[in-house]
Amino acid sequence: MSCQWLPVGQTDDFVPNGGGCVLVGDAQIAIFNFNQNEWYAVQNQCPHQQRMVLSRGLIGDAGCEPKVACPLHKSAFSLRTGESLGGNEAYRLVTYPVRVEEGTVYVGV
Repeated sequence: MSCQWLPVGQTDDFVPNGGGCVLVGDAQIAIFNFNQNEWYAVQNQCPHQQRMVLSRGLIGDAGCEPKVACPLHKSAFSLRTGESLGGNEAYRLVTYPVRVEEGTVYVGV
């Protein structure tokens, strides 16, 4: 299945080593500029309390796995796969492909 690539901003719109939220249709998507050149996109809604907060989460890595921790309860999720890094398989994030071309950030939906 192919995805539609939608522009969501310029690279300068996103803080290095931080996140930002974009609205794509009805979906809030958290975009992360990790290590200043790795880009990830996940749903902005935390699956634990259904709040739109993940774009404000803390990012880092667990071993070699880039992660985001919910700012409300610190549950961590893989930015690559969306899996819970705390072992709770019931909580998982939707992930989206990201690409950057000539300074524009695109998300695949």
